[in-house]
Amino acid sequence: MLGTVLTAAAQSPLARRVVSEFPLTRRVVDRFVAGEDVAAARATVERLAADGFAVTVDHLGEHVRDAAVAAATVKAYLALLGELRALGLGDRAEVSVKLSALGQALGPDGERIALDHARQICAAAREAGVQVTLDMEDHTTTDSTLAILRELRADFPGTGVALQACLRRTEADCRDLAGPGSRVRLVKGAYAEPASVAYRDKHQVDLAYVRCLRVLMAGSGYPMVATHDDRLITIAESLAARHGRGRDGYEFQMLYGVRPGRQRELAASGRTVRIYVPYGTDWYGYFMRRLAERPANVAFFLRSLAS
Repeated sequence: MLGTVLTAAAQSPLARRVVSEFPLTRRVVDRFVAGEDVAAARATVERLAADGFAVTVDHLGEHVRDAAVAAATVKAYLALLGELRALGLGDRAEVSVKLSALGQALGPDGERIALDHARQICAAAREAGVQVTLDMEDHTTTDSTLAILRELRADFPGTGVALQACLRRTEADCRDLAGPGSRVRLVKGAYAEPASVAYRDKHQVDLAYVRCLRVLMAGSGYPMVATHDDRLITIAESLAARHGRGRDGYEFQMLYGVRPGRQRELAASGRTVRIYVPYGTDWYGYFMRRLAERPANVAFFLRSLAS
């Protein structure tokens, strides 16, 4: 119930204003967000890389309704890619992109605008020697996102995508995307979706995640296992071994600021662990979804405010 409330609050302008203007919120946000500008993001990436982690960096923003803002987002990604190129991390670095931040919702031409913007980012990423993964948003954008992915992969075959296990359609989408060269980040899903299109019970979501994981591990693509759940980590490793995947045949992904001790344990044991590093001023929606995902995050938030 709390998770549902917080997820709904992520879409509320009133809640956004109250939380964003609360003076102590920023201190707590810093646990989950690497900073507000590209310099802060670079410093975080350098530190994580020195600690043995791979990274995927997200310039925060979503649901853009202004063409100028969408264009500014592209410029922000180009600046970020310039910094990543200078660091020379190769495939240890990638960027994550929300198509709604690139203009996907800008009327009848939104999908074309987002595709054109994504192409610019993918071209710059190729020059920088890094990859691009498309984030997945609520279920109303899934068909559009996968259509844009297909277009991008014609010219940029390494483009990855996130799929949300909570959606009833995702097992079939995994089958479609489990072919050679495909890169799929499997997440549980962080949006409040109707029961008609999504599993709502946690146990059902976990079972759906495992079914999707089986498909991806049995395929010939590259699974990116995005979870903080130790049970799912164990299952992922068992499935990888069953299908003859070495440790270079898949990776784990975890969020910046969530279970950092576990992240270090996995990286120290030789697994590829990629940290999802968000930065930027438009942090509210991302922050609220992180609170909704895990009760421990809410407890941390309340303890921080109390202290």
